[in-house]
Amino acid sequence: MTPAPLTFPEVDLRVIAPALALTVTGLVLMLADLLPPRHRKDHLGLLGLAGVVVALLLSLTMWGTDVQGFRSMVALDGYALFFNLVIGYATGLVLLSSLDYVGRQGAESGEFYVLVLFAAVGMVLMAQATDLIIVFLGLEIMSISLYVLAGFFRTRLESGEAAMKYFLLGAFASGFLLYGIALIFGVTGSTNLARVGAAVAGGAAGDPMLLIGLGLLLVGFGFKISSVPFHMWASDVYQGAPTAVTALIATGSKAAAFAALGRVLLEAVRVADLDWTGLLWVLSVLSMTLGNVVALAQQNLKRMLAYSSIAHGGYVLVGLVAGGPLGNASVLFYLLAYSFTTAGAFGALVLLERSGREAVELGDLGGLAARHPLLALALSILLLSLIGIPPTAGFVGKLYLFGSAVQAGHIWLAVIGVLNSAIAAYYYLRLIVFMYMREAADGPPTVAVPSVAGSLALVVSVWGVVQLGVLPAPLLSLAQAAVSPLLR
Repeated sequence: MTPAPLTFPEVDLRVIAPALALTVTGLVLMLADLLPPRHRKDHLGLLGLAGVVVALLLSLTMWGTDVQGFRSMVALDGYALFFNLVIGYATGLVLLSSLDYVGRQGAESGEFYVLVLFAAVGMVLMAQATDLIIVFLGLEIMSISLYVLAGFFRTRLESGEAAMKYFLLGAFASGFLLYGIALIFGVTGSTNLARVGAAVAGGAAGDPMLLIGLGLLLVGFGFKISSVPFHMWASDVYQGAPTAVTALIATGSKAAAFAALGRVLLEAVRVADLDWTGLLWVLSVLSMTLGNVVALAQQNLKRMLAYSSIAHGGYVLVGLVAGGPLGNASVLFYLLAYSFTTAGAFGALVLLERSGREAVELGDLGGLAARHPLLALALSILLLSLIGIPPTAGFVGKLYLFGSAVQAGHIWLAVIGVLNSAIAAYYYLRLIVFMYMREAADGPPTVAVPSVAGSLALVVSVWGVVQLGVLPAPLLSLAQAAVSPLLR
């Protein structure tokens, strides 16, 4: 008897169109890097930026799409498209800030822009993943690119130290995540989130191996979002990595990790009779409190923003604890606001130098307002947004997050969040005091190069922060529309 011919399902590449656009652009950059000019690579950064814009336009034109592909392992829905916007904006701002920065630091190389794009590919895949295998695949594509980028300044000891710490601890976290996926597969017989959710609803939630698997999964995600107690890598990596790379780690990678974590919780865990909100409640409080308290003592601005990032991860966890349409939509809105704000803050640091080195110490900001008033004003607006002062995006984002927690009955969590925001105001306002009311001992910092690209990135960041603060309703509505199908 003749065996039936093998058949393969039709592969619809439109499902991964944004990721495909970034991948093709990265490959084109690798080829273009072989062509002259050999010493200036700004054109590669501009080409990479064009690829990011194409991916953003594809995401916008596909808005309202809700399809799955590759055996239901990847989804192109409102949730993924919203995170594509967050990741695209973060990547674009990082590329803009890097155009002059990389060459100025003596590390001009086309590989930098290629790695940034491939990191963005991994981030997009994590946001679209409806299967734990794709989550892991996207995580590794993103992580390997970021490990190399963290050590891109090969002649600097602190950059090599940052890359080594990030790689070793990240490898351990990936091992925990992969082992958790294996245990979940052993209990439910699938790595597809919808099938895992069906198995959990059917009684698999009582299996202790599933609980262990979910716990290991949370360890892996906790590392990527730098939540306490998985945060120890953040301060050293943020300080040692190139400032533009630090911006990408703080924004795009954090957004991608929250995207994957949120989809896992909504599609696979929400139906289980498990008190996972209690665990996230504890992680949120620990992250907010430790991040803000330790940030008070920091004199290095990149380390301060690292602990600030830990605290902001705790704020985002408030929305996951609250759940529901408002809580989950607030997570999406806050991550967009945080990406604009943090990318802008690091973009301001990219522009500053003192005596041929990066001006990243607190004392380096003394006299900045007198020497560069517009830059000081832009940085002040971004810092006020990180505090949560109206009418900035940070204020509206925290209002939505804490409001959703109150509506869900987590009043004490909201109170702790507000108190932590008050603590954070001290170290953010201290930077503004130094810019406007202090003088540096050896003169004010200087803007290293009149960078059109860096200035444009800063202008876009400030515009996003103000726009989302003054007119937040349309973006919140889009965020609610994006999460509502996952809550059915």
